[in-house]
Amino acid sequence: MDILDKLSEVLESRKGGDPEKSYVAALFEQGLEAISSKVEEESAETIAAALSGDNDRLIYETADLWFHSMVMLSYQGLGPRQVMQELSRRFGVSGLAEKAGRDD
Repeated sequence: MDILDKLSEVLESRKGGDPEKSYVAALFEQGLEAISSKVEEESAETIAAALSGDNDRLIYETADLWFHSMVMLSYQGLGPRQVMQELSRRFGVSGLAEKAGRDD
């Protein structure tokens, strides 16, 4: 969790930063639609890496996906702690039972 906390702090520090000097500041300036588009792109690349059987590429692409997901969380005023709390809440609960209990 330590690296996720550190990354979260860096992302927060980039809010309002110079988009000419920071990729994250540029994403924040472009807004949620652009950030969401990056998450979608990275998700597709992660899936392609998994299907290719290249584990090194899968790890690399998953890191990109997690990074951009963290940018999206930060943009929304959230962070890794909330996600970890949700995962903790679900721990020990059958995936089928959890899915059946959803409102969607």
